[in-house]
Amino acid sequence: MLPELDDLLERMHVVAIPLNTRFRGQTVRELALFEGPRGWTEFSPFPEYGDAEAGTWLRAAVDFGWNEVPAGVAGRTSIRVNATLPAVAAEQVEGVLARYDGCRTVKVKVAERGQTLDDDVARVRRAREIVGAEGRVRIDANGGWNVDEAEHAIRSLAEFDLEYVEQPCASVEELVEIRERVGESLGIAIAADESVRKAEDPIAVARAGAADLIVIKAQPLGGVARALRIVAEAGLPAVVSSALESSVGIAMGAHLAAALPELDYDCGLATVDLFTGDVVPPGESLVPRGGTIPVERPRVDPALLVEHRATDARRQWWADRVTRTHAHLAR
Repeated sequence: MLPELDDLLERMHVVAIPLNTRFRGQTVRELALFEGPRGWTEFSPFPEYGDAEAGTWLRAAVDFGWNEVPAGVAGRTSIRVNATLPAVAAEQVEGVLARYDGCRTVKVKVAERGQTLDDDVARVRRAREIVGAEGRVRIDANGGWNVDEAEHAIRSLAEFDLEYVEQPCASVEELVEIRERVGESLGIAIAADESVRKAEDPIAVARAGAADLIVIKAQPLGGVARALRIVAEAGLPAVVSSALESSVGIAMGAHLAAALPELDYDCGLATVDLFTGDVVPPGESLVPRGGTIPVERPRVDPALLVEHRATDARRQWWADRVTRTHAHLAR
């Protein structure tokens, strides 16, 4: 059930938290938070997303804050997480990875606009050196390559024993082709992210045989329950990842990971360390400790809501956005 718009707006807090490193073109992350009947929840679609896409994120926020979350798998009270390495220079890799306590897996961003394959190779090589032979290295191109570029890049990076390549190309058709080119010859798995969460039909990638696994995110897929249904229908292994959220949004992802029947991969839920601050007390932020995060709803600190409070103009921008997306969902 969708809450009344006035109820949502009365409960809304908008914060703006700077990032330690430019990530996905962002230097400051703006988030809208609501204290719902079931606990705190987050609405944080990126600024460029239209109302229809943002409406899916609002549905997820309402689902987590107003409804009961599906039960987790018995005994799964913590989630193993990966470190996320932005497209930094090779000499910065060690400093970034030092923020992630106990993480055995690192996801390396590649195919950054304005950079070269040599930059990617240097970054991935340094990540592999740091995590060692027993560590796991996966790369994420965010659809930045065409098929020929992807094949060349993957073959250049294969020596670093890649766990999988996430969204090397943008379209499902391209993913099918690159999977055929490198899957058998190199034994490297292809993961789909944008082709699931930004698609009108999130199952199309599985139906086409375009991926070996899927990356799922709670907010972009409309909430924990809907994401679980998508995984079940896709019939592929799933990795839960974040959408660059505060500890509140990460908690939604952790509950999703806890409820998956199988969880064979470390999850991309350790992104709070990309922020310079959080909305929960420092000792309670959902950052990795020993390579894991707990499955819990964090306690929001009112003082931190004030400290990171967005400007009046930006709060109005978010109020207008919630108003539009609420109307979209109500229709």
